[in-house]
Amino acid sequence: MAAPDSRSTAPERGRATDIAGVLVLGGCAVWSLISAAGREARPEGVLLAVFAVAAGYACGRISGTLLPVTAASTAALAALGLAIASGQGVPGATAGAATQPGHTGASAALLVLASGAACCGASAARPPVLRFALRLLSLAVALTALALGSAAGFAGALGVLLCSLAAVRMHRRTLAIGGLAVAAGLVVALSWGVAEDALPDGLTVSLEGQLTQNRVALWQDAVSLAKRDPVRGMGPDRFGRLSGIAQQSVGSDGKPHSASLQQAAEQGVVGVTLLGAAFSWMLYGLWRSPRSTPVVLSAGAALTALAMLANVGNALSFAPVTAGAGLLAGLAMARVTSGSPMAEDRHESPQSETGSRAF
Repeated sequence: MAAPDSRSTAPERGRATDIAGVLVLGGCAVWSLISAAGREARPEGVLLAVFAVAAGYACGRISGTLLPVTAASTAALAALGLAIASGQGVPGATAGAATQPGHTGASAALLVLASGAACCGASAARPPVLRFALRLLSLAVALTALALGSAAGFAGALGVLLCSLAAVRMHRRTLAIGGLAVAAGLVVALSWGVAEDALPDGLTVSLEGQLTQNRVALWQDAVSLAKRDPVRGMGPDRFGRLSGIAQQSVGSDGKPHSASLQQAAEQGVVGVTLLGAAFSWMLYGLWRSPRSTPVVLSAGAALTALAMLANVGNALSFAPVTAGAGLLAGLAMARVTSGSPMAEDRHESPQSETGSRAF
């Protein structure tokens, strides 16, 4: 009797996740237009990011249902190829734009997503040889980050691999996903603490040494702009024109290099709330996903690492990164059909965990 109950709750769980995603992404798009109304603002970048996440998510859900391991492996190789190519600028980052100054952060983000996709494929694959090959691919991604000189990419990719290996022995995902949410929240709190100069002196000096004084100054400018209009912000894509530090910085791309602080400056507290809601929606969807716990936690670790990079860098300004995040989330939330060789993965989690998520 337990198996039919588990199957009967899957559609409802999927609908709840999809409805939440539509509401959150729709809210992000609508608020960017409201924040830009009556100003010389450009909400196109936000709208492109929302579209990229939605398109990637839909593609991941479809391909993850039909070919879960193949789709994850292909996504990993594609992200790795884009990261290697990003030495000359991320392809397709912005239509008609030249090489972006922030492409280094995008490269690290793509490497993290590549590692996450490879680990998802390894966690889903049944043949031991294929699992081992995909784990090696994830390790190769981390070594590629070292070769490219991306310390953040190396740390993120290796961290995702270690989390994925640890997830093999985990059967309950609730505490793990809660831990990922807390880790991302701590990085956000630290970035705001640095911008507000609210941390202890020793910690502030240490973090400034890693972040550079220019980035800290950009963050402080973002906080100052956010305080001018805390609800609507100053309007999408206006930070570079209103920030004195950004105008004085050589080769500046007009971004504060922190997703949460950029949202606060350009779209106010509502924009920050919606950004947090988008990340929470992905974790919520992973928590309710019918896929196995190792697959879910591998994707969750990669998305959390991406969130951390986005809070200290400019990763989310690149369409391939936002599309890749949506794709990875979709792969990890896809329902595997009974005719698929991956059908056993749906029932690897204990029934007690399934029951705790069905409400």
